[in-house]
Amino acid sequence: LNKGIELIKPENEYNDNDFGMLQLNSKAKHVLFCAVGPNKFNRISSCDTAKEMWDLLEVTYEGTNQVKESKISMLVHEYELFMMHSDECISDMFTRFTIIVNSLKNLGKSYSNQELQILGSLMTHETTMKNHEHVELKKKKTIALNALREESKSDEDDDIVLISKQF
Repeated sequence: LNKGIELIKPENEYNDNDFGMLQLNSKAKHVLFCAVGPNKFNRISSCDTAKEMWDLLEVTYEGTNQVKESKISMLVHEYELFMMHSDECISDMFTRFTIIVNSLKNLGKSYSNQELQILGSLMTHETTMKNHEHVELKKKKTIALNALREESKSDEDDDIVLISKQF
């Protein structure tokens, strides 16, 4: 660069480093061409360098920095106001939360493991609660069966008394 103007070196002046850089650029361009579909290929095929292609794809998929900041702001708002819905189990809530956290991470905003460990504790708590509910349900069934047995014995006793009276 000379006063903001890029000077292109003639090919006969290239050294081994220049040829290596050309080779790396060609490999990177090839990878990008193979990674995109036909519509995006048409968009990036006119770029001269892999860097130009990458920058164009970055704006296409992530948007400008302003769009990126807006997405981050929206996701942080969702993260901070995150609540479990009344008709939602912990695993569904965890899936929603994970989507928000992963989206933030993809945009460059991440949270510490300590903040994320709270959800692991909630999952454990829900499992414990379900086990307690299951045990309670079994106890109720046992009590119900005992009551049914007692009722059937009293019905038999009533039948015996009725038969005895008839004789």
